[in-house]
Amino acid sequence: MKAVELAKAYDPKTFEDRIYGLWKESGSFRPENCRNAEDPPYVVVIPPPNVTGVLHLGHGLNNSLQDIVIRFHRMRGGRTLWVPGTDHAGIATQNVVEKKLRARGESRRDLGREKFIEETWKVKDEHHAVISKQLARLGASLDWSRERFTMDEGLSRAVREVFVSLYERDLLYKGNYLVNWCSSCGTALSDDEVEHEECDAKMYHLRYYFADAAGTSAADGAGGGAFLELATTRPETLLGDTAVAVHPEDQRYRDAAGKMVILPLAGRTIPVVADSWVDREFGTGVVKITPAHDPNDWELAKRHGLPMISILTSEGRLNDEVPEKYRGMTVSEAREEVLADLKRGGWFLREEDITHAVGHCYRCRTVIEPRLSEQWFVRMKPLAEKALASWRRGEFVFYPRKWENTFQHWMENIRDWCVSRQLWWGHRIPAWYCADCGEVSVSRTDLSACPRCGSARVEQDPDVLDTWFSSWLWPFSTLGWENERCDTPDFTAYYPTTALVTAYDIIFFWVSRMIMAGLEFTGKAPFSEIYLHGLVRDRQGRKMSKSLGNGLDPLELVEEFGADALRFTLAFMCAQGQDVLIDRESFRMGSKFANKIWNAARYILMNLEGREGGVRPDLLPVDRWIWSRLNRAARIMEGAFLSYRYNDAAQTAYEYFWNDFCDWYVEAAKISFRDGASPAEKDRAASALLEVLAESLRLLHPLLPFITEEIYGKLPAVYRPGGLLVNAPYPRYSEERFDPQEERRFDFLKEMVVMIRTLRSECAVAPGKKLRAFFRLLPEGEAALAGHGETVKLLAGLGEFETAAGGARPEGSIGVSGGRAGFVFEVFVCIAGAVDTEALKKKFGRDLEKDRRFIEGLKSKLSNGDFLKNAPPVLVEGEKAKLQDALARAGRIEAYIRDIP
Repeated sequence: MKAVELAKAYDPKTFEDRIYGLWKESGSFRPENCRNAEDPPYVVVIPPPNVTGVLHLGHGLNNSLQDIVIRFHRMRGGRTLWVPGTDHAGIATQNVVEKKLRARGESRRDLGREKFIEETWKVKDEHHAVISKQLARLGASLDWSRERFTMDEGLSRAVREVFVSLYERDLLYKGNYLVNWCSSCGTALSDDEVEHEECDAKMYHLRYYFADAAGTSAADGAGGGAFLELATTRPETLLGDTAVAVHPEDQRYRDAAGKMVILPLAGRTIPVVADSWVDREFGTGVVKITPAHDPNDWELAKRHGLPMISILTSEGRLNDEVPEKYRGMTVSEAREEVLADLKRGGWFLREEDITHAVGHCYRCRTVIEPRLSEQWFVRMKPLAEKALASWRRGEFVFYPRKWENTFQHWMENIRDWCVSRQLWWGHRIPAWYCADCGEVSVSRTDLSACPRCGSARVEQDPDVLDTWFSSWLWPFSTLGWENERCDTPDFTAYYPTTALVTAYDIIFFWVSRMIMAGLEFTGKAPFSEIYLHGLVRDRQGRKMSKSLGNGLDPLELVEEFGADALRFTLAFMCAQGQDVLIDRESFRMGSKFANKIWNAARYILMNLEGREGGVRPDLLPVDRWIWSRLNRAARIMEGAFLSYRYNDAAQTAYEYFWNDFCDWYVEAAKISFRDGASPAEKDRAASALLEVLAESLRLLHPLLPFITEEIYGKLPAVYRPGGLLVNAPYPRYSEERFDPQEERRFDFLKEMVVMIRTLRSECAVAPGKKLRAFFRLLPEGEAALAGHGETVKLLAGLGEFETAAGGARPEGSIGVSGGRAGFVFEVFVCIAGAVDTEALKKKFGRDLEKDRRFIEGLKSKLSNGDFLKNAPPVLVEGEKAKLQDALARAGRIEAYIRDIP
């Protein structure tokens, strides 16, 4: 074999793009190129990013986690498919295009609908290439030949089929309902498109005077008569009030229910109704009811048969339902004017400062107004009942299981879904209205005439469907489903998919809806495993955002640290059920680990010159130990990947490769390359190292695909059968490799070596100084040392050692002890002559005094009741651990002082 020269410094920029190109060109991401086509497939559909968006660190986490399990299953040999795609993101994309138009002094209405949609397709095409490139930089092993878009022809046919089918099944209807309304975007919004922020506001307390029998105010609006006091943050909405409500058991208002009050400024009388929804403990226990502009009021009004008066136009201005002076005003203008008039008329009592959550449009940040509007709705209860029944049958499970409670709660309390949006970009609603007979026709094909009367005066609904309406079909529409007779090859082979990997914040808006759609239109749950990971936050637990300036761009992190460092760090920190708290410095951990892998491989490959490779080497005890450790790591990591415990897999990989392989096995192997070693011994060691390295790279590949593929490609061909690592078999646990006895022996030797190293360090022995040692061992310990004697000498810096069952402490030595069961030991290290013992005694005296002061300080802190009560538990435990470490160190130093000759 010839030596292979890896670059001295690890620089991922020199190979990551090239490696991704190799994978893609080789067809490695396609399920057809698997080893075991008869095995059940493993299929994941990507949560489609917005086509006009830019990947943020949350995308970086989500796509890294998906790719990790995809690579793991691909290496197991079965058909593995990860379907890529993007979402048309109706409101987000339309806003991007409208912003561009405004910059050149135009609006979408200037262009007209057809031209505007053409312009939007151009923007979509420009941004799509950016998203694809970003995913490739992360190493996402997606089957790009199967890429889909929520508005491509096939998915559009699926969307129309589902809309019409729901209508035919009486699961879709059009009606007036309260919706989230953005006056700036001019559309209804789904709940997930509304972002709530804590805002400073005013709570205004008002008088609503009782009316007399003739329907006039007892106080004529100027005080002096009986009234009800209530409070509101939105005084302008009182113009749409149709009642005042109290709790039926509230004794303060037992005589008020059934009476009428005068609505300030409007001149209308409205009833006082009793409803148990009213919270008696909140405020005065009296609430104004504005059914067309508050969801709770809407529900109460339906129970009591109250009228619904909408006072806002689609542009967010007051309409003709209010007194003339307020018509045409914006909400903020009307609020100011209404407050002034309330004060002048004697209806105003007082105001107070409050902080409350206010909904904003997630795109333009406009304050959301609940508004009564005619929209299309899906009846969700029948769909939710099927989803709950499927879950109870165990057809899909959540990781972690705690999310099942959330799923059940939402399904049992589901409301109808508003699916229409007043936009131009999206799937246009396939409903036509006849101007002559008034017929509403929902059709799978475009209509040019009314099916009922034959009139050509038909017009399609101008609205489009909510973006989620195409997204909820994603698991099956991406595989070719267009109707319930679907038998496309991909749908037949890969549906239902296997797993969904996504963030927990869209469990209702997307995850639950996909389950309902899958069961309704395919008869099967769309996936059997749902892994919900946490959100990425900064170290203070805050959501990352532009306004806080704490956001991290994953592509910038890739540029600085490499994709492997990004992926490994995120996986390492992603514990089930917890958010990921991270900052830029966190990624140095992943970068250091990649550097460790690079340097270890570089050392091994540099020692191949002239070696005879490809022959299975005879295994020494240290070889059996490392294979057992690798075997153990493979078992733990397999279980972790199968149950989506990413942090367990990453931590196991880290511990195995850094500690077992690099710090112990590679260091021990250096004996075989020392001067004077025979060619045969060097050949044996090189082959043994290469075999372990090759399988270790396979073990690490799902987590760090680029660096492992680059190094794997440098190995002699005999150690990488099949070519690329991406398709190589993942290590499987083997009983034959499991050697618990050798692991116990090596753990014993490691403990001795670590103690000797600690002693050398604390005694300030020069690194190159070879010491003499005496071991007192039990028979099992002697047998272990006999098999690893040269290794212990190398790793502990010993020139020679002797063993004995007992005897006095050798003169000029310091002793340490440890071990357990049959591996109890004492080690006496001769330091006389290696150090200045008098100076060492003085040093230890100073160290011991310092440690004792430190111990007293810790004891004092831990005996302080206030500290134990108020400090975070993690801090208390940390202080306790420091105390134990300090006590152990002080005990060692005391023993050293006693032993120093």
